[in-house]
Amino acid sequence: MEDVAAKYVSQKVSKARWRPVSAAALQPPEVFATGSWDNEENKISIWSVGDFGSLTPNGEYHGEPHLLCDIEHSGDVMDMEFLDQERIVTASSTGSVTIFRHHQNNQTLSLNQKWKNAHYYDASGGSASCTGIICNSPEIFTVGEDGRINVFEVDHKEAKRTIDNADSSTLHAVTQLRTTEILTVNSIGQLKVWDFRQQGNEPSQIFSLTGERVPLHCVDRHPNQQHIVATGSQDGMLSIWDVRQGGMPVSLLNAHDAELWEVHFHPSNPDHLFTCSEDGALWHWDVSTDVSERKSFLHTGGRSTTTYLPHSAVNQSVTSAWLSNDPTKDRMEITNLVSNPTLSVNSLDVLGSCLVYGTDAESIYVKKNLFA
Repeated sequence: MEDVAAKYVSQKVSKARWRPVSAAALQPPEVFATGSWDNEENKISIWSVGDFGSLTPNGEYHGEPHLLCDIEHSGDVMDMEFLDQERIVTASSTGSVTIFRHHQNNQTLSLNQKWKNAHYYDASGGSASCTGIICNSPEIFTVGEDGRINVFEVDHKEAKRTIDNADSSTLHAVTQLRTTEILTVNSIGQLKVWDFRQQGNEPSQIFSLTGERVPLHCVDRHPNQQHIVATGSQDGMLSIWDVRQGGMPVSLLNAHDAELWEVHFHPSNPDHLFTCSEDGALWHWDVSTDVSERKSFLHTGGRSTTTYLPHSAVNQSVTSAWLSNDPTKDRMEITNLVSNPTLSVNSLDVLGSCLVYGTDAESIYVKKNLFA
């Protein structure tokens, strides 16, 4: 896969996120941020993708991501989101939530604002990890292993709203459904919808995987259809949910051989979805309409392994390709984008035709021309 650039960074990478590009911009993303974990000193780092513009004589790209700036981060980086072009919000294993500012004129990072004890255990006073954040500037929603949900507002010291005992188990991740609604996933296989127009501290809806209470580690909402949500679980299962329907997932897909750490719909092309896992794999799931017309192929010795799943195995219903019983979509294409899976792929992000991901092998990778 000649269009992949790799960089050894000497730190286990827990999170990787593209800096957003303006809606009007046609150029591909050029800058991304990473966060580290399980290191003596953890960092937030800002990278430029490197020179992908030129080809070597044998047709390969050269250039690798290069570091623009970094800053020390207290604790493991548990989650990370760009608030805007200049500010990055991080969730820490110490329970804190921090905003860093990237100064693009002189390529430095500075601490902009910090909520130190956003997550904590009441009895012991000990800190609890902040496990997930979702930003909708100026608001920042946070969840933690203390089962607490916070709503912070930029430049305000105190939380705008806190639900102290939102969950009796660990909350692992959060996504926003609508302006006033968020959805959380927890360590006993439940999804809960929270409507902040309501004064109470109870979820407006609860969904769950039946049978064993397998922890859910990640969640993402379809960018155009807020009722469609994807989750990844500890046993590697990918689930597609329709929050307008009853409490069960619409689809259960056997995905990875170990924990599924992140799931992301492509933000502008949501028939494409990406998952990464402890098993060292990163999968590209494609339910776009033209899949069934494509020639099936299987690279056994190459970097990509593509398989097709009959859509009948996916038990789907209604409108979106992810919920559709449309007989023309009788196949789903799945491509593994990692050639020799070894250590965990902890995080990925996709924007335009570009993918970035980070691993426990202390490396970051940028892939261009995703859809080529």
